[in-house]
Amino acid sequence: MAEPIAATTVTNLRDLGGTPLADGAVVRPGLVLRSGQLDLLDPTADPAVAALGLRTIIDFRTDAERAAHPDRVPDGVRHLVADALADKLAQAGVAPAAAQLKEVLADPVAAERVLGRGRAEALFADTYRALVSTASAQAAYRTLLLELAAPDAGPLLFHCTAGKDRTGWGATVILSLLGADDATVEAEYLSVNVAVRAAFAPLVEGFTAQGGDPDVALSVIGVTPGYLHAAQDEVAVRYGSVEKYVREGLGVPDEAVAAVKERLTYPG
Repeated sequence: MAEPIAATTVTNLRDLGGTPLADGAVVRPGLVLRSGQLDLLDPTADPAVAALGLRTIIDFRTDAERAAHPDRVPDGVRHLVADALADKLAQAGVAPAAAQLKEVLADPVAAERVLGRGRAEALFADTYRALVSTASAQAAYRTLLLELAAPDAGPLLFHCTAGKDRTGWGATVILSLLGADDATVEAEYLSVNVAVRAAFAPLVEGFTAQGGDPDVALSVIGVTPGYLHAAQDEVAVRYGSVEKYVREGLGVPDEAVAAVKERLTYPG
């Protein structure tokens, strides 16, 4: 699994480096990182973040999320906006739960009506399928891979709000492309639950104190194998393999895929 980084101004910060791949190889450390939103980022007060030497930040959030909590970007770091849920939002007319966690849990009665009795799981599964099939999501993950393949690429961090859904799928695409097996990919995906639930603990406590169903809260705040499998099944149905999804769905050329593999893979 990715290595958690103990940062004080960034939530759910993880380095994908060290993740085991096929034939004893591992992901090269220090080059590709994931996190939650960066509205509190302060490298001057956080040596762990300053030591990363970030060159590029990719923000998967919606316009509303970015406006409410704009990233704090260190001097000299490129900041790219790649709204993965733009098309899903446009189709539905309302932001998916994954893009409005705090709003969803602000009203227990409304949350039960919209998300109770398994509806949350169904809505998140639908969002994950959209992360594979919609043009905005494909553009977002194409940007991620092309940035990682760039000849002058340095350490890159990608994130959304909690760093679990849009970011989780980004990590899944990278690790799958590099040759991580299914168990490793799923372990990395699920490993963020501890950090995410800790970060949102006050929100969940307030929600349950008002009579909200804790199962609903956890289905929104955390991630489950079912969410990941929904996206993976969408890839299998539409493309047959991650490699074809990357090539045909995301439009990433073979030479860029080769560059990502060469750059991020460290022989065992």
